[in-house]
Parts: sequence; C-alpha cells; structure tokens
Amino acid sequence: MDATHPAHNVVIVGAGQAGGTLAGLLRQQKFAGRMVLCAAEPVPPYHRPPLSKKFGAEDFLQWLRPESFYRDNDIELRLDDPVTRVNRLARTVSTASGADFPYAYLVLATGASPRTLPVAGNDLQGVLGLRTLTDARVLRESVLAGARLAIVGGGYVGLEVAAAARAHGCSVTVIEREDRVLARVASPELSRILTEFHTARGTRIIAGAEVAELLGAAGRIRGVRLTDTTEIDCDLVVVGIGAIPADGLARAADIHCRSGIVVDELARTSDPHILAIGDVTQRLHATLGRLVRLESIPSAVEQAKQAAAVIMGTPVPAHEVPWFWSDQFDLKMKMAGIYDPATAAVLRGDPDTGAFSLFHLTPEGVALSVETVNAAADFMAGKKFIGTRAQLDRGALADPGTALRDVALDGPSTPVAAGARPHTRRI
Repeated sequence: MDATHPAHNVVIVGAGQAGGTLAGLLRQQKFAGRMVLCAAEPVPPYHRPPLSKKFGAEDFLQWLRPESFYRDNDIELRLDDPVTRVNRLARTVSTASGADFPYAYLVLATGASPRTLPVAGNDLQGVLGLRTLTDARVLRESVLAGARLAIVGGGYVGLEVAAAARAHGCSVTVIEREDRVLARVASPELSRILTEFHTARGTRIIAGAEVAELLGAAGRIRGVRLTDTTEIDCDLVVVGIGAIPADGLARAADIHCRSGIVVDELARTSDPHILAIGDVTQRLHATLGRLVRLESIPSAVEQAKQAAAVIMGTPVPAHEVPWFWSDQFDLKMKMAGIYDPATAAVLRGDPDTGAFSLFHLTPEGVALSVETVNAAADFMAGKKFIGTRAQLDRGALADPGTALRDVALDGPSTPVAAGARPHTRRI
C-alpha cells in the first residue's frame, strides 16, 4: 500500500512538548507514512519551562528541535493553522485555513489554557497569563525595564516568575488565595520553607488574600485591589491560577471528556482511532491506580512514548512514577509521586544548608511522595522507593549519615505493577 494512503496518515493536533515529541519519536522509530503536525502558534515547537524559569535570560527561547528537522524528516508542520473540526465518521480533520486531512490515527495534544482571573479589569493592558512565547516576551521586556510585578497565584509558576524577577531587581508581590503557597501541590513543610526563602530575598507574599479588582489608568494596569481594600501598585500582573484543559475539540467530536480528555494507560481515547497526550488528558496511571491530570513535561513525554508504541505496534514502556521539577533562585527542586496530606513528613538534611528532602510516608512507612531541594540522590532513591512501595525506616531515613540503600526495611512489600493494564480499554 502506498505510504500516502490514508491508512498511513497520522495527524497530530498541537505542537507543544507532547505533540512535538511524538512527531520526532515516530520518525526515529521509522514511521514511513504521512505526518501532519498542526500548530496553533506561528512558531515551531519550543520548550515551555524556560518561559517561567528563565524568561530574563538570553537563552529563554529554546526550540524542541531545529526547524530544519521537520523539513528533513518530512513532517508537515502547519504553523498558525489549528484544527477546528474532527469528523470521526470520515476520519478527517479540518483546519482554520480550510485544509482537510485524513488520518489513520489522530493524536490530540492541545494542551491547556491559563485560567482567567474573574474580576473587573482583567482585560487591561499589562495583565497576562504565562503560557506562550508571546506572553514570555512581554514579561521579559517588562522585567528588564524594572517593572513592579504583582503575581496572582502562588503555585510553582508564580514562584518561578517571582524568583526570576527578583534576580533582576524588580519589586514583586505574590498574592495567594489559599492560606499558603503551593497549597494544592506541595506539603505544608515545603510551603513554609519556600515562603521564608522568597521573603528573605525581598518578595512580598500575601496569603489568604482574594483579588477584588484590577485597577487601571488609560487602559493599562496600575494596581490590584484586594477584598480587604488593600491596594498594591504594579506595572504588570501575571495571573497564575491554574490551567483549563483545552478539550473543546474533543468534546465537539463527542469523545469522552471529564475535566480533560479521558485516556487509558496507553493514551487511547474512547475512539480507537484517536489518541490524546499531554496536559489536556485525564490519564489512567498504572502506578497511581487512578485517573489523574498531570501537567508536567515528564508526563507529556511519557504519553508521547505510549502513543508512538500504539501507532507503531511496538511494546509499550512501563509507567514512570510521576515527577516534576522547579527552579527558584539557586534551588533545584525535584518532586516525585503525588503528595497526600494523610502522610507524615520525614526531613532528611537541613533546609538552612539549602539541600534537603521531605519524604512523605504512610503510617506503615511506605513512601508516597518525595520533595527534594538540591538533593539529586535523594530524588532518585525516593522515586525508586515510591515505584516499589518499599517500607522505610523513619529513623534511618532522617539520618543523613545512613546511606539511602540502607533505609529500606527487610521483607517484601506490595510492588506496583508499573506495566499493568486493565482488561477493558474503554474508560
């Protein structure tokens, strides 16, 4: 059969980390059919983490691959031409430019969109989310000009922006609705340590605060008013209050969605010819044993590998323990597993030295997550402990003088079946 036949066509919708990675993987694995990669932005795929971590640096723009890669590998990269419709019956997609493409496999990698702050003034000039290269360029120009920043949302992105802006001498205020920063994703212990670290470096953090209104003058942001009437003067507002999965295309095509496109452990949707990967998905994770939406580069890359295996008919790699990273000032943080407030923290190392770890254990001593700061060995060991459900000795774990290889108790624990798959494929 000719490689141009629709049976050999793969259409990837979305050219972020997930979609761009998949395109490269398929060609590396000798996929010989036609491949179309549809991008909503007018630029080739790029790395998004530097947008919040390194926007002030010269190398903040980092392409996933050179633009010549797509041409040299016969990948039809359609810039600024998002898919607008999926016809599941005909197995075709239509793009904004009016082009139609047939597919044997359609891969939805549409990502997520920043939540809009639902208050008056959110449309003022100088109010931005941080999801695209355009956003990062605006932020970069403002920070280099010495702007006063107000950051709404004390998640990892907000704290990364705060750290980078303070490194350039900007005045920074972080406004967090919850009673602590990182309330949804990190332990109280890590939140407290990071709050003290940022505060000591000049960032003002206001927790338990609600934004009532964004104040403007001549159409441009000039301040933030809180519900307690406090006003914070600023030249730029960065809104980092989470993201909404961009699953509208899937919903319109009647693909099963629930706060994201629902996929199984092989990235398959409710349609056998449609896969979904990246931030847009609610994925069945074998290690965790439940549906989760993981907004991270490692998750996007892992799902791209799963999709490539399905398309190529090759063995699917075992699931990884979920992991994440964040850079703030000189802190290199890596986290593995999903924090559970029912666990108890064991501190290894000393936060005052800038190198430590927090292992979060069940009452039986099984690690469910680990948060590490400048402690690469602890991260690697913690990730392994989580994956094998090793039972750990709390006292030995808390003692930096005890080697990590010696903190696991003898005796079998219940291992995680990382490659386990449910018998049913529709979820």
